[in-house]
Amino acid sequence: MGSYVIGIDAGGTMTKAALFDEDGRELACARSRNVVHFPQQGWTERDPDVMWRAAATSIRQVLEDAGVSPGEVVGIAPSGYGSGLYLLDRDGNPVRPGINSTDSRTATLMEELKADGRAAEVDALVQQHIWPGQSLMLLLWLQRHEPEVVGRTHRISFCKDFLRARLCGDMSTDYTDAGASGLFDCAGMRWSEEVLRLLDMQVWQAKLPETGPSDEVVGRVSDWAAAQTGLLEGTPVVRGTVDMSAAAMASDLARPDQMSVIAGTFSIASTLHSAGPKLDAVPMLQFPYPRGGWLAAQGSATSASNLEWMVKTVLAHGGALPEDLSGDLYATVNDAVSRVRGVHTDTLFYPYLFGGPDGAPSGLVSMNARTSFDKVMLAVFEGIVFAHKADIDQALSGADAAAPGVIRLAGGATNSPYWTQMFADILGLPVEVPAGSEFGALGVAICAAAATGLHGSLDAAISAMTGIDRRHEVDGACGAVHLAKYPRWQAIRDAMARGNTEVPPGAAMAQGRTAEVAHA
Repeated sequence: MGSYVIGIDAGGTMTKAALFDEDGRELACARSRNVVHFPQQGWTERDPDVMWRAAATSIRQVLEDAGVSPGEVVGIAPSGYGSGLYLLDRDGNPVRPGINSTDSRTATLMEELKADGRAAEVDALVQQHIWPGQSLMLLLWLQRHEPEVVGRTHRISFCKDFLRARLCGDMSTDYTDAGASGLFDCAGMRWSEEVLRLLDMQVWQAKLPETGPSDEVVGRVSDWAAAQTGLLEGTPVVRGTVDMSAAAMASDLARPDQMSVIAGTFSIASTLHSAGPKLDAVPMLQFPYPRGGWLAAQGSATSASNLEWMVKTVLAHGGALPEDLSGDLYATVNDAVSRVRGVHTDTLFYPYLFGGPDGAPSGLVSMNARTSFDKVMLAVFEGIVFAHKADIDQALSGADAAAPGVIRLAGGATNSPYWTQMFADILGLPVEVPAGSEFGALGVAICAAAATGLHGSLDAAISAMTGIDRRHEVDGACGAVHLAKYPRWQAIRDAMARGNTEVPPGAAMAQGRTAEVAHA
């Protein structure tokens, strides 16, 4: 008889379940693509019950694929994207569609708060900036535009917490999702009544969930959920953690001289602060880290999902690429980039399919009739790393900024050794790629292993279940070729942003306005 744990990871693109042994070896993984709905321009929503069914089917699939008996599973825990919003009634059923963190319906509302000074007050109270897909902003928008939803809501919930409610009925949240919501005073480790009062949102106060540690058993799989998933009724369910935190733990992020970078739907750069939250040049978001200290994160929806869209939506129509790129995408692109690595090209790519800074549009710039497929793919890789660099430069600003000496890189970009090398060359820091592939699922599987006693503590579970697969040192010569283009990349980005916003009132689309195209 073995002892296994399951991690669920519901991200921006896929909902996955993965089965791990006590050494962190992934024995099976099942994935289902999330269906995103766009009821209005700038809105990105999903059906929570469709997401649950995808998770339940994936759990059943990994048990079958690994040949593991449900009785050998000692615990299960969920992870999911941060912020966004899921609102539940007393029975744990959604009162409206879930809202993704790529949603931008609050853009006008954000401008209002910035203009009257309340945005700066909120930033100080919760030690992070307001942004369009933040839970705080979405709740304020719903209060104004869908007031009937307020009365039907019993509990405010987040992505992973909805899935856990389906498993066992528990509707609490952990400190990481609380922190990422914009509703939580990270320094005081409590929901911020001051923010709710400042924005006249006290109506939501009683609907906030209880908070607790990520590595705590909070319930048992119900008979209904057991029938849906193939798990045994009574299997321990652990609270879990937001995907950024899960990836950091799966990367064994433990010290302030390490930086966690995720290259997935979002570009996320997280630094660890042991003395307290980052207060100078506050980040996009931050939250208490389950291992101790605080993770400060800067990010944008500018990363590897832009490559997937570019290849599948544009380049595949040339007929030279496989119709189904699910397994061949990186093999095809890696071959292309390998042929031109270190070669200068004038082509620039802007990975803003989900909205760019100050309205900057997405696209390829400076091509000509001699621009090859290889050079286009090089520009796509390069442009996405440039977008990461812009976020990382901001993350490392301020008097209390971290000073990392190494990057732990997770996400879809790690499927390409050429791309991970490019991260090292452009960012000027060695890049270490953790062992494994499903870092969100592994991170919460680690929580489950610690909470159920499979390992003695969270640190012991991380030590036993993680490792480094490869390391890339900085290639200064290749880095110089890329970085020579970076000032031009920035200048054209800013010029396009100005041009894109200098249009008649009502014609400009808000940040995130291209999300409909990205998922069409």
